[in-house]
Amino acid sequence: NMFSLTAYIGDIVNRELARKNLEKRLAPLRNADLMPPATGWLRALRDALGITTVQLGKRLGVVPSRISALEKAEVTGGTTLKSLREAAEAMGCTLIYALVPTRPMDAMLRERATDLAEEELARTHHSMRLEDQALDADDYAAERERLIAAYLAGSAHRLWDAR
Repeated sequence: NMFSLTAYIGDIVNRELARKNLEKRLAPLRNADLMPPATGWLRALRDALGITTVQLGKRLGVVPSRISALEKAEVTGGTTLKSLREAAEAMGCTLIYALVPTRPMDAMLRERATDLAEEELARTHHSMRLEDQALDADDYAAERERLIAAYLAGSAHRLWDAR
């Protein structure tokens, strides 16, 4: 019915706006040099601020060896966000956590839609060649673009179904 179609279109528009807003916020981070120092952020900041493991341990209510263990765990990826947040706050810092796409999200979606269109066309085109009905290059390109547009016009969830 018309109400559900309007709601569906509204939902798609809202998701696109949310994606564009998120892209705007994350884009500056894409090329930022935020790689942690070899010793990890905790150790680098603790050293830069002149805070000893004893002092930080007191602020966190843990023994100094726990601070050393936390710093090692950060470097190996074996710590939790909660532990990092608590240590950061104890040093007057804020933990910032973000997943940053390696390229614009619209490009990622188009690439995925293109892959799916190519897979679909490969299957169809193979069958058509066997029946001597293969598409010429222009028709193939047009069908490829039509399929990409169809994938992009639908729900983004569809793009990530395993094939």
